[in-house]
Amino acid sequence: MSGSPPTNRLLLAAVCLLLSRCSCSSRSLPDIPHIAPFFGTKTRYEEVKPHLLLDALSVNASVLRPPAGERCSPVHLSAVIRHGSRYPTVKNIRRIHRLSEMLRGDASGGSAGWQRDIRGRWENWFSEDMDGQLVTKGREELRQLAENLTRISLRSSSKHRCVSSVEAFQEGLWRRSGDRRLSSQPNVQYRHLVDDELLRFFENCRSYVEGVERNRTALQEVEKFKHGEEMEALRRRTAKKLVCTSVFPADLLEAAFFICSYELSIKSVHSPWCFLFDTDDAKVLEYKTDLKQYWKRSHGHVISGLSSCPLFHHVFRTLDRAGRPRRSTDEPPEPASILVGHAETLLPLLSLLGLYKDKTPPTASNYHTQHARSFRTSLIVPYAANLLFVLYDCQRGPRLQLLVNECPVRFPGLEAEDAPLYRDVRATYRHLLDGCDFHRECEGRAAGRGPNTEL
Repeated sequence: MSGSPPTNRLLLAAVCLLLSRCSCSSRSLPDIPHIAPFFGTKTRYEEVKPHLLLDALSVNASVLRPPAGERCSPVHLSAVIRHGSRYPTVKNIRRIHRLSEMLRGDASGGSAGWQRDIRGRWENWFSEDMDGQLVTKGREELRQLAENLTRISLRSSSKHRCVSSVEAFQEGLWRRSGDRRLSSQPNVQYRHLVDDELLRFFENCRSYVEGVERNRTALQEVEKFKHGEEMEALRRRTAKKLVCTSVFPADLLEAAFFICSYELSIKSVHSPWCFLFDTDDAKVLEYKTDLKQYWKRSHGHVISGLSSCPLFHHVFRTLDRAGRPRRSTDEPPEPASILVGHAETLLPLLSLLGLYKDKTPPTASNYHTQHARSFRTSLIVPYAANLLFVLYDCQRGPRLQLLVNECPVRFPGLEAEDAPLYRDVRATYRHLLDGCDFHRECEGRAAGRGPNTEL
């Protein structure tokens, strides 16, 4: 296997894009809410990599780590990316409207300092037609890729926020390569495939839909925590701050918390709603989000990870083709495969790979012992999160490195090296490469459709 210099330049450019996708290029740090690192799946990418706030185009090439004593060159990048920052969905917009109405209509709180302040400084600008669409900042997060588009494979979920993300990704490629089609041809044709079977696999897995998504008991830990002592205490504290006559509703509590996140990620604004919560409050609400994602999309139920078998196999088939031995006259491998999906796309795949699995699972009753947990969605799947597989051509054979949000992550069972031999990675996942059959796991015997609480 041998990668030509143009191929290597294109691959490195693709890696550079994915290591520098954030759009904010301010020279001084903006006023950032103290609770910004705890928004779970609604966290900005900048909270994971805060140095990007000072230099959005900075690239830390040291994260690419083939063995120092072995001659290697990168030949292929497979990337699974979450869409960029988006507006709230209709469900959350309606909650925000209810919260706004409650704030205006609660006469008992009219003289309260905090409530008077929020009324004076905040106006509800959310509308239902926004419904989860990608925002301008979200497009910028996906525009920072460069070089030649012709030999990069691009696939997207059908959701508009993902299609908009993959389009913005292509705009970034064209801009970096000096292609002026964007200005000369406003109706330029984007080149990508919409592939929900690959990127929204969870909708097509009957065992998952019936055993987890529609199963009332599958998320019982979330329900217990929602009504547990930590959340009840937070609701009482919030009601006291707002001078409400009753305990603050749990869904509106979360709506207030996420107004802070939306206004930060969409407008780079420090919302007055942020001051309603201290760091301890934010950690409780983050934990509630993590419980939901753990038990709905990750290690809580084995079928959640197994539902991602189609994506898992696609990634390894692509890597197999890129790593196949070639003669000097053969066409070089496809330099990059870019797949744009959702947090719900990434979490099951990360679970299947065995990543972020704590020895003790998070439950409703062990919040106070979970502060050091590795499963934190704020760090794992913020907006524009990325899972990168970098394949190298090395003297001893192909090697594979894994990165999550531009941080090197070692494969479970192969912790001795950042970039183990590809054949060793395949051997580690042989049971999945040979046995992870989507039809059997998702449409098999009826018993397999029930919730699987194996951890």
